Amino acid sequence: MSSTPPTVIARTDGGVGHLTLNRPRAINALDHDMIVQLGAALTAWERDPDVQIVVIDGAGERGFCAGGDVRALYDDLVAGHTPRVGAYFRAEYALNARIAEYPKPVVALADGITMGGGIGLAGHAAVRVVTDRSRLAMPETRIGFTPDVGGTWLLAHAPGRIGEYLALTGAVMDAADAIYAGFADHFVPRDRLADLRDALITRADPQTPTELVYLFDETPAPSHLEAARPWIDDAFAADTVADVFARLRARPEPDARAAADTLLELSPTAMAVTLTAVRAARTLPDLRQALAQEYGLVMWFARTQPDLPEGIRAQLVDKDRSPSWRPAALADVAADLGRVALAVVPDPPLWG
Repeated sequence: MSSTPPTVIARTDGGVGHLTLNRPRAINALDHDMIVQLGAALTAWERDPDVQIVVIDGAGERGFCAGGDVRALYDDLVAGHTPRVGAYFRAEYALNARIAEYPKPVVALADGITMGGGIGLAGHAAVRVVTDRSRLAMPETRIGFTPDVGGTWLLAHAPGRIGEYLALTGAVMDAADAIYAGFADHFVPRDRLADLRDALITRADPQTPTELVYLFDETPAPSHLEAARPWIDDAFAADTVADVFARLRARPEPDARAAADTLLELSPTAMAVTLTAVRAARTLPDLRQALAQEYGLVMWFARTQPDLPEGIRAQLVDKDRSPSWRPAALADVAADLGRVALAVVPDPPLWG
């Protein structure tokens, strides 16, 4: 008689609480039950004097976490179950904040694909490790949505206009880019991760997780994002998405032209709201406020915007890659749409 393997493996060893996301066939995409399990383990270990460090990683060869369970989100959206949508995101955002505020060091090993909800787990940890296989992104505009899980907070604090670029285009970062953009702290080659895990458990001198990671940390190749700053900062400083597009088209760099082509494929509504959200996050005092802002946007999308289920349908359900955005053109997006979306206060609010 076969048993279903746990979707989160929680274990302790040598003072380390080890959490492994265990849905490798889905690249460890987070469902609601996984979020609950992760939160329960953190609660138990917070009170356990024998647990001094928490390590989070993902099972399988493909990645740490590809994001949230977007197919389940689609099913809830088309069925009109917006309260269930809200419950999922409330639990996820509470977990994101919990990781950021956890009283014991959390070490995230973001090996392989780490996107969306995976950024929410790894991006707010105390020690964030990437590898030669790491591929990080906030690709929400590709499904007619906006960066969340505290992603706007990270994007808002990236150098220059890198945050706007990553948010609008959903561009993928390698390890060097992730460190440069502020999504990661250390580069450790994948073939040394086992040694790092062992060192965290055996606790040879030096003692702190950061000091231990430095024993395995190497200098990554130069960041492509850093090299692209001239055209990124110029184009993505524009006031509107339409102006960003025009500046990209006017640039001589092939990568700038490619970014313009990408914008043509994406939801005009999602891009307009995302540009406003990232810039608004720069004015917020902390991650919790950014998560609250994102929660309001999530519920606005879930309750009012057809682009979200349509984007998921095109990318992950029918996989025809041909979404019908409404509206379809940037020129048809209301000039104040982002401001209007941000003004929506969900009931109940994220933080009581």
